Amino acid sequence: MLWFLRTVFAVVFISMVGVTSWASLHTPLSEIPAEVFSHPWFIASLVDAYWGFVTFFVWVAWKEPRAAARGLWFIAIMLLGNLAMSLYLLRELFAIQTSTQLHLVVSRRNPGALILPGILVGLSAAIYAFA
Repeated sequence: MLWFLRTVFAVVFISMVGVTSWASLHTPLSEIPAEVFSHPWFIASLVDAYWGFVTFFVWVAWKEPRAAARGLWFIAIMLLGNLAMSLYLLRELFAIQTSTQLHLVVSRRNPGALILPGILVGLSAAIYAFA
């Protein structure tokens, strides 16, 4: 089960990098047609996605006791979405050795490291600056 979960979230990460790279090479964010932003299904999908991001972040906020780590993870999740979320889960899944430890992924609190979320926030800022 552990390798299955690691594979699933690696596929999520790789596919999101691929599809966002492909989309970025075809159309810059600044050139998305206005009618797309005002379409009801676009708005509904965006609201749905961001409530999912908030839901995931609530769990991250519980796991990360340092306010700085929480803040950086919030920014990373809101700007990178499933890219940040899949990396968070991959970090958690590679921190355990066996499937019998899967409960630790959900229940273990972390020390609140700032390196990974800091890198993601810096990366997302660079992406948005050059997009």
